[in-house]
Amino acid sequence: MCVKPAKLLLKTKGKPVKILQLDHVALHVKDVQATSEFYQKVLGLKRMDRPNFSFNGAWLKLGEKQSLHLIEGLERDVINSNRGDHFALLVDDIEAWAEHLVSLGVSHRGPKTRADGAFQIFIDDPDAHSVELSTLP
Repeated sequence: MCVKPAKLLLKTKGKPVKILQLDHVALHVKDVQATSEFYQKVLGLKRMDRPNFSFNGAWLKLGEKQSLHLIEGLERDVINSNRGDHFALLVDDIEAWAEHLVSLGVSHRGPKTRADGAFQIFIDDPDAHSVELSTLP
């Protein structure tokens, strides 16, 4: 069931607010360097400049405007499954991605067809965070 979202109003100006887009995904990792290299090698993400925070981390470009923030200090178990903690990346050609993963020796689940007709592949990063590669339905 779809629910029409209520129009939110800023209390001070009476102006409607809206979400423009997802800005970034942040993951806690054990080893920033190793996990960053994984995302660069396997998914082709590029490193971005990152402010000089008081903790170790890395930022990687995800698509046009989004980014992946890796933060050193994984202190809890990752819920690793297709229905657990994960993020999804829209890809152009699922079969080409499957071939790419095989060529790198990266273990993956899929491709499989989702109930709406989209195709999916799941991979796990070095800390067992699941990443979904999917097509449009």
